[in-house]
Amino acid sequence: MSWSRRSILRAIGGTLTSSVAWRLPQLSPGASEPRPESVAQIEPAIRLNRNESAYGPSEKALEAIRSGFSSANRYPSSEYESLTESIALFHRVKPERIVLGAGSREVLRMAASAYLSCGKSLVIAAPTYDPIARFAEVQGAETKAIPLNKRHEHDLDSMLARIGSSTGLVYICNPNNPTGTITPRKDLEIFLSKVPSNTAVLIDEAYHEYLAKSSDYVSFIDSPISDERLIVVRTFSKIYGLAGLRVGYSVASPKAAQELRASRLQWGVSVLSAKAAAAALQDQEFVAGVAKHNRDDRQEFFNQSNARMLRWIDSQTNFVMLNAGLPPQQIVEHFQKNGILLGPLIPEMPKFVRCSLGTRPEMLEFWRAWDSLPPHPMAM
Repeated sequence: MSWSRRSILRAIGGTLTSSVAWRLPQLSPGASEPRPESVAQIEPAIRLNRNESAYGPSEKALEAIRSGFSSANRYPSSEYESLTESIALFHRVKPERIVLGAGSREVLRMAASAYLSCGKSLVIAAPTYDPIARFAEVQGAETKAIPLNKRHEHDLDSMLARIGSSTGLVYICNPNNPTGTITPRKDLEIFLSKVPSNTAVLIDEAYHEYLAKSSDYVSFIDSPISDERLIVVRTFSKIYGLAGLRVGYSVASPKAAQELRASRLQWGVSVLSAKAAAAALQDQEFVAGVAKHNRDDRQEFFNQSNARMLRWIDSQTNFVMLNAGLPPQQIVEHFQKNGILLGPLIPEMPKFVRCSLGTRPEMLEFWRAWDSLPPHPMAM
């Protein structure tokens, strides 16, 4: 089957109804399937750089956006309360424990404002999702970054050793970005029991919905522990497909929630964003479907990598760290010339590039671009 410019655009822009049925065929390196018109001529570029959902929002969320246009001239009012109550009901907690933000990034900013100041310190892993380190710097706090262990998990013992009387906040991204790996629940519980009582702990579960519940991974919202210092963050930007609308939230103790709200943006979540997020939350059938298709997409990425003798980190999310066998900067620039954006370079992982999982046509183009790279040795 050949791909025309029009068919690729139609496929990339399609709704879930068409996209979830796609499966990436087995392609051997250098496969001779007819090549579509150069992706460099197609706008916008193929974006495999920000861990966005390949499947977009659910139809229920889209309908909420369409029906909410008539309220676009109004500031949010009841929408905040309605979304907060919906999230609280979904997680079986009281609304006072929910704090909304303009994406989970804003919740991280609130946490930095609440717990970090000049003379305080933040303890994080390296590498990890690092905006909170920049927020800490703005607050005048020191950041102590501890390398991941050999399994690409948080090195909790080493993190604990760096926590002192001045530590205001510990940040744990689980599953971790950029590695896509998880740190076992039992290890986190032991860690939390040893963290000093005056130190808050924020667990970022942005990619939670991509995982199946297991003994190694259990959400601290779904199976909570009694700890007033613990803040758990989620987002509608990933599996819900609402990255452009900027909605995130935290679940915390009433005391911690109050501390976070002190620096919350007034009306940071728009009317349309709140309506869309509330509708998306109600469509868990869609969420389960995307999670399943993502598992298939991820396995196919592993298969294609293996066919090319490439090595990868065993991700549990919608992105993969790939050991390129070439300087990552060269890889990123090559793909950019082919109209494909990859994730930012990770200084702590100088042999890897990060690739978000895209639609079937996007991944076909990814592997075609990969196969046009100059010869390179097998990654070690």
